[in-house]
Amino acid sequence: MFTGLIEARGSVNGLTEAQHGIRLAINAPGDIADGTAEIGDSIAINGCCLTIVEIDNAVWTFEAGEETLSKTNLGDLTEGSPVNLERALPANGRLGGHFVQGHVDGVGTVDEIKQDGEWTDMYFRLPTELAAQLVPKGSIAVDGISLTVVTTTEDRFNVALIPHTLDVTTLGARKVGDRVNLETDILGKYVRQFMNQ
Repeated sequence: MFTGLIEARGSVNGLTEAQHGIRLAINAPGDIADGTAEIGDSIAINGCCLTIVEIDNAVWTFEAGEETLSKTNLGDLTEGSPVNLERALPANGRLGGHFVQGHVDGVGTVDEIKQDGEWTDMYFRLPTELAAQLVPKGSIAVDGISLTVVTTTEDRFNVALIPHTLDVTTLGARKVGDRVNLETDILGKYVRQFMNQ
């Protein structure tokens, strides 16, 4: 379980093909590569929960299977690509964002970016089945970042981003057409499932 509060922005150190996917090596910045990470730990990379399989100082290695690559934007990564990193929420940790599972529901695309003073309004296109799970003022994770939905339509939504979010996450470098990982609010999923029974 995660919160959607990004701890650090890392970068791809290397990608190698594996039998059923890829091995993904990530440079973890000093503020989270403090020696406490262990093999077997869960880390959200752009909102996708993966397991550390190897540690070499500040380089953490993960394995991503074909299913993960087909359902997320991790297959778009190249050496040097920035990524959002968050360690799993400890049982005694503060929940400052919202409950994020690290199970990406689908991929959306940046559709429009508007400046509003220091703030940025960012619009995303998404599959209609995911849009049906969104509500204004509800939560969504975009590349693992806990955000509040401002408005939503049948295939689009927007968020308002403060300068801090743009500075410390990958959203500050996103351009129109870029693909992003989306995870809708778990509470909305359960309510929708209950109502459909």
